[in-house]
Amino acid sequence: MAMKIRLARGGSKKRPFYSIVAADSRMPRDGRFLEKLGTYAPLLPKDSEDRVKMNMERVQYWLDQGAQPTDRVQRMLEAAGVREKTERNNPNKGAPGKKAQDRAQEKADKAAAAAEAANAPAEEAPAEEAAAEE
Repeated sequence: MAMKIRLARGGSKKRPFYSIVAADSRMPRDGRFLEKLGTYAPLLPKDSEDRVKMNMERVQYWLDQGAQPTDRVQRMLEAAGVREKTERNNPNKGAPGKKAQDRAQEKADKAAAAAEAANAPAEEAPAEEAAAEE
C-alpha cells in the first residue's frame, strides 16, 4: 500500500481548514484515511502556534513505515525540524510571462529608436554649422 501523509480539506466555502492525515494514496483527497495526525489552519497568522499542530510521534511512526509526505506537509515538517530542508529550484518562477516580455521588448525598441533619433540630429548639426561657416 502506497502511504501518504497529506492534507484533507475541511471547513466551509472560502474558509479552509485542513486535517493532516495518513492515507492510502489511492483514496480521494477528503476520503478515507487511516489516522489523523494533526491540523492546519491557513487563515491564522503565520506566527500563531495554532496554525499547524501535529502529533510528531505518530508522524515519525508513519515516516518510518515508509509513508511519503506531500510537498506542503514536507515543508511543515521542515519548519518543525523533523526533516532536513531540501534545496528547491524553480528557474522559471522569476521569469516574466509572454505579454510582459513583449511589452519589455517594445519598450526597448522605442528607447533604441529614440536614442537613434537623438544621436542623428546631433551628428547633423555640426555638419550644418560647418557648411554655414564656409
